[in-house]
Amino acid sequence: MSQGAPNPLLILAPMGIEAEAARRGAPWAQVKRFGVGPKRARLAAALAHEANDGPVVIAGVCGALDPRLRAGDVILASELRGPTGTVPCTDPAILAGVLRRAGLTVHVGPIASSQRLVMRDRRRALHRSGALAVDMESSWLAAEAAGTALVTMRVVLDTPDRELHRPWYVARDAILALRTLRRACRLLWQWSEAQLERELVLAAPRASCAGVSRAIDTVERLLREHGAPIYVRRQIVHNAHVVADLEARGAIFVEELDEVPDGATVVFSAHGVSPAVREEARARGLDAIDATCPLVAKVHSEARRYAQAGLDIVLVGHEEHEEVEGTLGEAPEHIQVIASIDEVDALQVADPSRIAYLTQTTLAVDETADVVDALRDRFPELVGPRTDDICYATQNRQDGVRALAETCDRILVVGSSNSSNSRRLVEVAQRAGCPAMLIDHAADLPPEFLAGARRIGITAGASAPERLVQDLVSALEGLGRVTVSEHEVTVEDVRFKPPRRRPREH
Repeated sequence: MSQGAPNPLLILAPMGIEAEAARRGAPWAQVKRFGVGPKRARLAAALAHEANDGPVVIAGVCGALDPRLRAGDVILASELRGPTGTVPCTDPAILAGVLRRAGLTVHVGPIASSQRLVMRDRRRALHRSGALAVDMESSWLAAEAAGTALVTMRVVLDTPDRELHRPWYVARDAILALRTLRRACRLLWQWSEAQLERELVLAAPRASCAGVSRAIDTVERLLREHGAPIYVRRQIVHNAHVVADLEARGAIFVEELDEVPDGATVVFSAHGVSPAVREEARARGLDAIDATCPLVAKVHSEARRYAQAGLDIVLVGHEEHEEVEGTLGEAPEHIQVIASIDEVDALQVADPSRIAYLTQTTLAVDETADVVDALRDRFPELVGPRTDDICYATQNRQDGVRALAETCDRILVVGSSNSSNSRRLVEVAQRAGCPAMLIDHAADLPPEFLAGARRIGITAGASAPERLVQDLVSALEGLGRVTVSEHEVTVEDVRFKPPRRRPREH
């Protein structure tokens, strides 16, 4: 891809009515009709090669193989399967997100190509192969255009229960399919404008920390050893993809222990729980496994130590966060929670000379330091933990983001919106002067955020798995050629032992 302005979009459509729908939807694009069938598709590959590395989309209608698909659904190909083999496709995740946010129903998966219309038994056989839909051109065109970045976007015309030999259905569904095709082509503008050659710089360390890995491993091990169900109080870690994966394997996530059957196995999340929760589990004879991160458990221990010494404790953190709930439960009569400098002056304590502070482990390091400094200004005899409570992984990931912010045009943070440490990474980048965005998955990325940006920094919160980072890299390759490098600020070699199983009380 050239280093100048993005090249214009080329849309290749087999039939005249498909080409007309594309032109009406994307009048700013080059639209070429190439004809139906394998022979014409192979000849059309020359048009793709002539696109000068600009984005190329094969657009048209298709037949659904999966009976759950409906007329008007959009299919973006993850790969194209034909009689001569399989052709991998440019990752369409970011385009899929654009179309979904506009209200279209989008599926990403394999598309098969056939030399003739597919019906009945042949349709069922192709569905059993794992393909979502079938067309008559794409795999041949893509095979001949090897080396060209192609996206295949098809709209379902006919389905297994409404095949092409039923004219009344065909007429109605064709109108819907072509309207959807026109609408989808109109939305290609957002995606095509973000097409550029880019450098991706990955922060290191990034993604899952030792405490998160330990908690996830605990649930996975219990599922392997005992089978489903395994109950987990609250999200094991704050990441929607991790939770969904464990749910699919038999974990059941509950808000409180009264949702857990008597005698069942329950895991406490990495964020920790209060003594009251542990006592409830003991009283009900639950097989409780405590996957609290050891660094969070250290804060709990410090809270108990300060409380036993008779000190008032200021806990710097967000009161609604589960970690803070657990710490607060260790000594509720001794602890006050504040989140910012503005709350320091309002603190009321019994003895200003007997004050201690603790911090939530996932806060922004610099902001927390400012709050602690304000506490010291007001309470000169303030005491604190022997070591900084901010977790090593939080510190390392924030240091990595600061380093990226010095040279990157944009920073993308992979993490769920309820992940405190992930949100803090965005704030750290923004305070360093670099535009940043939190995304749960590559499909959540609005391509306009990257407009004109050539050097993109990427990191992930401590609760996000590395596979989501790699998914994002793959998706960004769908916006043009990329080079990938890593910026390492430190080496992490922390490992925590699995939690011990405590005997039940009967």
